[in-house]
Amino acid sequence: MALDLLIVYAAPMLGVWATYMAVRKRSEIKSVAKLSAAKEAGLLEPASLHPIIDPALCIGCGSCVRACPEGDILGLIGGKASLVEPSHCIGHGACKAVCPVNAITLVFGTETRGIDIPNVDEAFQTNVPGIFIAGELGGMGLVRNAIEQGRQAIDSVRKVKNIGKSDMLDVVIVGCGPAGLSASLACLQHRLRFVTLEQDSLGGTVAHFPRGKLVMTAPFTLPLAGKFNFRELSKEQLITFFMGIVRKARLKVNVGERVEAVTRMGESFDVRTNRGSYRTHAVLLAIGRRGTPRKLEAPGEEQNKVVYRLIDPEQYRGQHVLVVGGGDAALEAACSIADEPGTTVTLSHRSESFGRAKLKNRQRTETAARSGRLRVIYNSTVKRIGSDDVDIDAGGNTSTIRNDAVIVCVGGILPTAFLKSMGIEVETKYGTA
Repeated sequence: MALDLLIVYAAPMLGVWATYMAVRKRSEIKSVAKLSAAKEAGLLEPASLHPIIDPALCIGCGSCVRACPEGDILGLIGGKASLVEPSHCIGHGACKAVCPVNAITLVFGTETRGIDIPNVDEAFQTNVPGIFIAGELGGMGLVRNAIEQGRQAIDSVRKVKNIGKSDMLDVVIVGCGPAGLSASLACLQHRLRFVTLEQDSLGGTVAHFPRGKLVMTAPFTLPLAGKFNFRELSKEQLITFFMGIVRKARLKVNVGERVEAVTRMGESFDVRTNRGSYRTHAVLLAIGRRGTPRKLEAPGEEQNKVVYRLIDPEQYRGQHVLVVGGGDAALEAACSIADEPGTTVTLSHRSESFGRAKLKNRQRTETAARSGRLRVIYNSTVKRIGSDDVDIDAGGNTSTIRNDAVIVCVGGILPTAFLKSMGIEVETKYGTA
């Protein structure tokens, strides 16, 4: 009798266990294949914040794998979690939040590629008391993260000494991208005295994305506005959404006003701009990481036909265009222009693979190259930019191609000099938190 009961109950359990192990084995095979493909393609460098898993602590529960909003970025190999597609990781951090044994640490940079990060504490305050940083400048480039940081940073600003107790401003917000907008709305919510300065246009870095670029988002909450469940928006849709929020909240943004210096004056600050100056108890920097566009340092680069971001692909219709770079901005620009009638597009990249670009952009580039709409030159550098041609060196062989326009998308230089002028410390992270 007892044996019969054991068989009755054990058989289904063994069946479930066998099915689970089979599914897990197939998943591990898939993860191993992804990691091997990433190694073969040289795609092992995460773009920003990413997880490091301690195998001694990991119990292989798979919570982190399932939590990642980007898909199978993590996988289980040998019963332990592994980062199987490092170049696709964009720093959501959801994996760390769900790990039951605290086996995951979120870090910036790797042993071979450092990332400059300003020193900021958990309250978003720099080593200079009263100066705060939120959003992409602090290493967090996601729209949702930037919005949340902007709100939280203002919560910290509210604790600064003398806030609301004198005639000067409580805070000057520099930048009106996702972090700056969220911070500004939080100031309205808490009735702080503030001014928001934006040297370019509403949207910050997002406004500089190519036309039609998809902005990957997740549900987020904006102060005063409420919770929004957007999953995927284009640049134009997000900017339109931001502008609607600004109008509804009657938020004033000083567009076209550039900060030139921030100087401590006792327990307050003097913020000097191209239009005037402001006295304030605190400063929140939400200016992004791009800073000054990085240049090629090639002869002829000073010509008007050389630009450092793509605004509208249509303006290049019928032209011979060179795009330089290997990140998402470069691939998106090259493919968008290649879609325009009559264009001849060349993409020059100094490395042998697009290790910093998302899978969707790499696939789109491969498709355009196979169709003949786009020529890709790996391991290449621009040696000279002429009025109607360019010289490109690839593996020691220089070729001259016809050219009407050059778009340089090789990133920006972190505004380190500006930060250091305020006394803010900047550290190069090599796989550290």
